[in-house]
Amino acid sequence: MSQIETISGRGIPLVGADIDTDRIIPARFLRSITFEGLGQQVFVDDRTQANGQHSFDLPQYQGAKILVVNGNFGCGSSREHAPQAIIKWGIQAIVGESFAEIFLGNCSANGIPCVTAAPETVKQLQTWLQENPQKAIDLDLAAMEVRWGDSSAAIYMGEGPRQMLLTGTWDTCGQLLQNRDRIESTASQLPYLAWSH
Repeated sequence: MSQIETISGRGIPLVGADIDTDRIIPARFLRSITFEGLGQQVFVDDRTQANGQHSFDLPQYQGAKILVVNGNFGCGSSREHAPQAIIKWGIQAIVGESFAEIFLGNCSANGIPCVTAAPETVKQLQTWLQENPQKAIDLDLAAMEVRWGDSSAAIYMGEGPRQMLLTGTWDTCGQLLQNRDRIESTASQLPYLAWSH
């Protein structure tokens, strides 16, 4: 199981409220049976309209790990493809003013911390990232703090998802694999289940 306490790396600002899952990954990409290749298509329509000036296309943000967004990020339909596309692009954490609940849950289930901060903090961080795209920021889930340059600010997330990330229990498949012996032992005692390897 993978415990997640801190995420450090360069950030990428994405300014705008109410960015929905159809903008994150358009519906025509939901036909894929795996999530491979979705990273190349993240925000594809927005990026096309921006003619190379979208944050996800700008050279200074390539390789960024922490996405900084505004309010109600991930609203719209409940597609898991949206966080998967962001993950496949390389994002490991998201700081925002607020998140749509289902998007937030999908991110947590995939080990991507979504933390909130005060709107003024998010705007300061986005401006700093525009001016300092090559400098790293630190997201600390133990201290519940984001740090950049000479600044720091409080971040927030539900205690349940936070503990799941800190302890590694967000990874349900990992938990199953780690407890295989216990599962087999329990299964062998069930009269209605014939367990075979």
